[in-house]
Amino acid sequence: MTGTDSYSEIKEQVYSAVCERLVRNPGADDETVMESIRSCIIACQYAEKLTSRQRGMMLHELFNRIRRLDVLQDFLDDDTITEIMVNGTDEIFIERGGRLSGTGIRFESKERLVDIIGKIASGVNRTINLSSPILDARLPADGSRVNAVLDPIAINGPSLTIRRFPKKPIDAKALIEKGSITEDALMFLKNLVASGYNILISGSTGCGKTTFLNIMSSFIPKDERVVTIEDSAELKIMGIRNLVRLETRNATVSGCSEITIRDLIKTALRMRPDRIVVGEVRGEEAIDMLQAFNVGQDGSLSTIHANSAEDAISRLETMVMLSTDIPLAALRRQIASGVDIIVHLGRLRDKSRHVLEIREVIGMSGSEVNTCTLYRFEEMGAEAGRITGKLIKVNSLSGTDKLIRAGFEAKKEDG
Repeated sequence: MTGTDSYSEIKEQVYSAVCERLVRNPGADDETVMESIRSCIIACQYAEKLTSRQRGMMLHELFNRIRRLDVLQDFLDDDTITEIMVNGTDEIFIERGGRLSGTGIRFESKERLVDIIGKIASGVNRTINLSSPILDARLPADGSRVNAVLDPIAINGPSLTIRRFPKKPIDAKALIEKGSITEDALMFLKNLVASGYNILISGSTGCGKTTFLNIMSSFIPKDERVVTIEDSAELKIMGIRNLVRLETRNATVSGCSEITIRDLIKTALRMRPDRIVVGEVRGEEAIDMLQAFNVGQDGSLSTIHANSAEDAISRLETMVMLSTDIPLAALRRQIASGVDIIVHLGRLRDKSRHVLEIREVIGMSGSEVNTCTLYRFEEMGAEAGRITGKLIKVNSLSGTDKLIRAGFEAKKEDG
């Protein structure tokens, strides 16, 4: 046997021995499992071929394999990693600092990867199998977002993507320090949230919509009742005591029916909410979100995938029209009266995240939804590979009625 083969074969022998012990002690805690692995390594007939470093590495690897998420665990323990991408049994890729890189690490077999995906699904009471090969879930430990796709849907083998969130949520101060938004623009949005403006946050994948939605939610007055609706619970709304968190559910083989975002929005409207926060609209639930914006839930928030603030309106129109036969003119009137503000986020060439535009919806202009840009990000150059720029105010808010009712205009004049 070569050195590499010897290590792999010894590890498999030790793994089998440990599994046999755990069958007899299914309730073993982490410390007991660790001790079982250690003693099985010592008892292995080829143990003398291992260096002390290899023994320590084997102990670590087998513990992660048995009790954690195998080769993924070290990436999950690294707070600098924001995304983990597993493409079958090929190399695992990660995102760190906004940049992708290979790791040289992979799963030993397709079966092991499928086992890990199943373990993640069962941990949040979800199901993934050949009849339901797509999984959207979260890690119970830290709320990281998980997407998995099994073959044959995933042609090159099971795919697993984990979007991680910082242990300490990014707050408004951090956004200003990073240059993602100016203090003036953030205070403007803070006042809008507090005053009950309906805000739609748009942007591409990975631009920070969920993080920004968390920050906007932190500006909701603490005495209000808030209902959050998500595919997988990711929002971390702090300081709201009267909070209801709702999460969708897949249909299960045991007969549990599917609960969609659309179902949850309808239910939320019967819960006497002051605000409804929808993690993201992707399909037919868009019409229900729009109805919520138009039936008195002032100050509601949601996110949408779009290429620009203007495109967010077109995306909303398309999603609603695919699920209902509402006339386009009536739909646009619903959008014009329901959505007050669109905040568009994006990633620049240097991978930094910024608020690129804040746009006000100001009603109808003929048959079109009329909008006005209030703030726009303007590039000013580049320094040491980093793009410099600033969110510039270009127009004033025209729909100030909610601000006035909340007393912000009066406070400004008094100051």
